Amino acid sequence: MLAALLYGQENLRLEQVPDPTPAAGEVVIQVGAATTCGTDLKVWRRGGHAKMLIPPTLFGHEGAGRIVALGAGVTNWQVGDRIVANNSAPCMKCFFCQRQEYSLCPNLTWNNGTFAEYLKIPAPIVQHNLLQIPDELSWELAAMTEPLACVLHGIARSNVKAKDTVVVLGDGAIGLMFVAALSDKAEVLLWGGNHHRLEIGQKLGATQTFNYHQIPDIPSVVKELTQGWGADVVIEATGVPSVWESAIASARPGATVNLFGGCPRDTSITVNTEQLHYSELTLKGVFHNTPEYVRQALALIASRKIPFELLISGQRPLKDLEQVFCEMKARQVIKVAMIP
Repeated sequence: MLAALLYGQENLRLEQVPDPTPAAGEVVIQVGAATTCGTDLKVWRRGGHAKMLIPPTLFGHEGAGRIVALGAGVTNWQVGDRIVANNSAPCMKCFFCQRQEYSLCPNLTWNNGTFAEYLKIPAPIVQHNLLQIPDELSWELAAMTEPLACVLHGIARSNVKAKDTVVVLGDGAIGLMFVAALSDKAEVLLWGGNHHRLEIGQKLGATQTFNYHQIPDIPSVVKELTQGWGADVVIEATGVPSVWESAIASARPGATVNLFGGCPRDTSITVNTEQLHYSELTLKGVFHNTPEYVRQALALIASRKIPFELLISGQRPLKDLEQVFCEMKARQVIKVAMIP
C-alpha cells in the first residue's frame, strides 16, 4: 500500500509498504479520510514527538474508515463496519488509570499511520476506543473525533462557568474547536493572526475576535474589556512559550489558565510569583483525551449542532501530503482531508 512515513525534521516520504495484517484482537481499516492536524504539523517541523512517535514511522493520527479485516478473537465488529479509532488507548490497570486519570497513563498504546491506504488498529484501541460512526456522517467529519476529544477534555478541566469571559489564544483548528464548544455557555474572545480564520471563529460563535498583528498587547486589551480584571478562563492553544506568558498575564485573580498548546521540548516560561500567589491563579497543563471524551466528541460531531466542516479547507489525494504541510506551515489552510 501507499503510506506516508516521517523520517525526521520536514522529511516526509510516500512509500510502498506491506499491507497490514491484523493479529489477535486487532482490526484493519481501509482509510476513508485522514485529516491533518496542528500536532502533525508540529511533529513534521520538529522531526518527532516526545510521546506519540519516534521516526522513522508511519505518520498521521486522525482518520476514519471501514473495517476490511478482523484479527482472531474480535467478535464485536464486522467487516464493512464504518468506524473511527482514537489514536491511543489507556492500559486501564496502572496507578493513573485506577484513578481514572487516563491521559496520564504511562502505558498508553499509541497508533499512527492514518496517511495511508490501510491502517491497523491495535487491540487495546479496538477494546476501548473504537467507535461506530453513523452512515450519514462523512469520513472527514468523523476523523475529527480525536482532536475534538482533546478539546472537550481541556474544557472539562478549565472550570468554565456560565457567562464567563473566556480568552482563547490561537486560531488553529484546536483554538477554533475550543471556540465552537464554548460559545453556547461563555463569552469567548479569540486571538489569532489570520483574518480568514478569525472570520471562521466568528461563525463558530466567538463574541469578539482580535488579530495579534494589529493588537499585540493581549493582556491590556483583555483587561480593558473586563473592567480591569482580566478573563475568568484563558486557554492557550498555540504551543509558543511567550504566548503561555501572555495567557497568564491575561487572567483575573482567581482565574484558571489552561496551558493547552504543547511547546517544544526543553522550553520554559517565567511566572510572576506575586501574581500567582496573591491572585490565587490556577495554572494547568491538559494533555490528550480519555475514552469518555472520545465518545462525547463523536456524539457532538454526529449531532451536527456545530458546523465543524468550516475547519476543512478541502480534500486532497495522498500524493499531495507534503505540499499540504507546506500550505499549513504558511497558514494557507486549516485542516485538509487526505483521501488515500
